[in-house]
Amino acid sequence: MERGNSEWAVEANGLVKTFGDNRAVDGVNLKVRAGTIYGVLGPNGAGKTTTIRMLATLLRPDAGTGRIFGHDVVKESQIVRQLIGVTGQYASVDESLSATENLIIFSRLLGLGRAESKRKAAELLEEFGLTEAAKRPLKNFSGGMRRRLDLAASLIAQPPLIFLDEPTTGLDPRTRAQMWETIRRLVNTGSTVLLTTQYLDEADQLADRIAVIDRGQVVAEGTVDELKMSVGTSSLQLRVQQPEHSETARRMIEQVLGVPTSMTSEAGKITAPMTKADLITDLLIALRAEGIPLDEVSVQKPTLDEVFLTITGHGANEDAQAATAVSNAAKGAKQ
Repeated sequence: MERGNSEWAVEANGLVKTFGDNRAVDGVNLKVRAGTIYGVLGPNGAGKTTTIRMLATLLRPDAGTGRIFGHDVVKESQIVRQLIGVTGQYASVDESLSATENLIIFSRLLGLGRAESKRKAAELLEEFGLTEAAKRPLKNFSGGMRRRLDLAASLIAQPPLIFLDEPTTGLDPRTRAQMWETIRRLVNTGSTVLLTTQYLDEADQLADRIAVIDRGQVVAEGTVDELKMSVGTSSLQLRVQQPEHSETARRMIEQVLGVPTSMTSEAGKITAPMTKADLITDLLIALRAEGIPLDEVSVQKPTLDEVFLTITGHGANEDAQAATAVSNAAKGAKQ
């Protein structure tokens, strides 16, 4: 299926989804450029998965529109489904079968012939480092191996757009890093990835642009650097060798840089906003002339954690009550 000439892989305008009295998604707007990794960041219950399910034609929006490479997700759902691959938080595989058997079944369901299915399965197992475990029953697979197999299954049809809904949740650091490399390779070979995550470092490492979703709404959007700069400038951090020099050093920093400073609970550590980088040389010369030796000098950019805390008023892993409310509402809607 041709994806068309649209430069936008995803366009969402005013998407709304309600479960009972809970407005899980409340007017989400997104634009994802083709050939990029787009991160949707937010805590559990923020509306990330519900948004993905609407864009992937798995849920019908109550209001708003969604387009995949220019095709409407409601009116042209059959076309959209041929343009996407979806990997959820839990592997959608059969534990009683081997990795090879799972991939062959998925391939046959997608219309590939028997020989082509076997070739595709072997190719994907090699790509995802699962060749040695190809004949092993899935019940003996680790969580990371299952997640890689689930991603491999979503790539059988080589879709131009891949939805990854929290693909590394619960994985150990080494397996997470392997998944990151795989995601980067997908984009390098022409795919577009829309990635939801609650891991700040994952969004920082992978995403070309990020949308921060909180309580069903996009509360900020931009590149990682743009979001970091939106909450303040970089900070200068110094540590003096002798704590008795701390107060003198602090006064000199305020005088030379012309900014307020703060002292941390760590002995001799001083932090100041860095508004004029070219004045740092003057400061270091002044401290040396005053006979104040330093143990450490560093410049720190704002972190995504600070961005999230500033924008939403709470940390990225908080808001468990919202998650429970959405989950319970969704369950009620299904009953």
